[in-house]
Amino acid sequence: MPTKAQFSPEKLSLIDFKLVKGQIETPEDFEIEKSLSFKIDNTLQIGFNLEEKLIRVDYSVQITTQSKKANKSEATANFQLVYFFQNSNLDELAKPDENGVIELDASLGNALASIAYSTSRGILLTRLQGTAFQSFILPVINPNKLLH
Repeated sequence: MPTKAQFSPEKLSLIDFKLVKGQIETPEDFEIEKSLSFKIDNTLQIGFNLEEKLIRVDYSVQITTQSKKANKSEATANFQLVYFFQNSNLDELAKPDENGVIELDASLGNALASIAYSTSRGILLTRLQGTAFQSFILPVINPNKLLH
């Protein structure tokens, strides 16, 4: 009986990254000190090229200040970051089912979500300095929640 292939981090490589969108809009009369918190909406999508053992992870995040009406309008930030990975045993970890839907090894999915999310945290920290979002830090989460 063949054994199930196991995910090995050493077989996963981040080969490219692209900042597709980086947009910050701050109303002219916005006062940073009146901003109390942030609302975050984010999505993560994964695509595969099984023949070339390539993976594309598309992470999008929308951030809105929450001033509880202390500011007339809120500031917004929208970012889309795309990560390209290669996995040497992808054909063993991502297999299409009878409907063509990819069944992904849970450990590989977790690693992809973790790397994309935490790398995005660092990128956002630098990109948001000097803006209405200068105190924003992408919170620590369970990366598996991004996969659903």
